[in-house]
Amino acid sequence: MKNQRYERLRILMRQYHRNHPWPLTNGLFIPHVYGENSQETRWDDVGFILNGRRVMVWWTHPQTAYEDEIAKRAHQEAVPILERLSLGTNSKARLRDGHRMNKAISIPPAQWEDITKTYAEHFEAIEKRLRLEGIDYTPVPSLVIKWYPWGVGMELCAPLKIVGIDDIRSLASLSRQLIRRQTTLADI
Repeated sequence: MKNQRYERLRILMRQYHRNHPWPLTNGLFIPHVYGENSQETRWDDVGFILNGRRVMVWWTHPQTAYEDEIAKRAHQEAVPILERLSLGTNSKARLRDGHRMNKAISIPPAQWEDITKTYAEHFEAIEKRLRLEGIDYTPVPSLVIKWYPWGVGMELCAPLKIVGIDDIRSLASLSRQLIRRQTTLADI
């Protein structure tokens, strides 16, 4: 028995692709511009058509995944500081104004600027400390495939070197082989 959800998504993908054409360059959708003096990148996007459906690849280098994890942990540590700062200004307080309903007290923009500046300083200090100490996280090559009504999305984390259009083509080729299961991440 077929899964009705996936069959419906397949139909929606093909319809969306038919009704919303993609500007393709040699069979690839390349959203970023590459010049002659392009530098190596740690993340990129590329799209292609497979069996009448769009496939969008969101690639990141494992080093970028590590930096993102540091930022995520720094944010988790810094959020309580932000809450203390904003509650210290009594942002949720309300005043009784005669016989009318309660009015919320607003925080002046100058105070918000101070709060965000203090938060940013704490965030950067925590991020710097985590970079120096290191975190217990080892990024490994990974692939997550999700189906959407507009197409297939692939989140790929692999140690590739991407500098220009030729490397983007090789990324698309690798992604095509991965989705068809002609190769695995262990082979990279």
